[in-house]
Amino acid sequence: MVGVPVTLAAVTEYPDLWAAGVDIVGIGNFVTFLERTGAYRRAHRESEYGSLAHHRDVLERISPIHKVNRITAPLMVIHGANDPRVPIYEAEQMVAALQARQQPVEYLRFEDEGHGIVKLGNRIVAYGAIGEFLDRYLSP
Repeated sequence: MVGVPVTLAAVTEYPDLWAAGVDIVGIGNFVTFLERTGAYRRAHRESEYGSLAHHRDVLERISPIHKVNRITAPLMVIHGANDPRVPIYEAEQMVAALQARQQPVEYLRFEDEGHGIVKLGNRIVAYGAIGEFLDRYLSP
């Protein structure tokens, strides 16, 4: 399962439905996402997700990072280190929270990518790793 921010929402809101999840450039915490988004993009992002000034309580309530204890499925997290849309911190805090719980998590960080995995060599690595991950957790 891949999506922004669908994967993290799905594995936290409906944990019993998933045997594994793949999160690519997902938002784990809407508050830190907005706080760390560049000022030039913040107004646009707040129009999509809500503002820190007016909706902080809702943003905190819906943030998957605050429901990480509900995740039961192994998770693969993939993110580009230079992502201008979703700061890399979103991936790193989710991975750290899952590791602290000793929840199975695999992390692919691409130093030469931004939002998404667009370089052919990186796609080959990422999709191969996704296939192995899913095979490991979904094969009978």
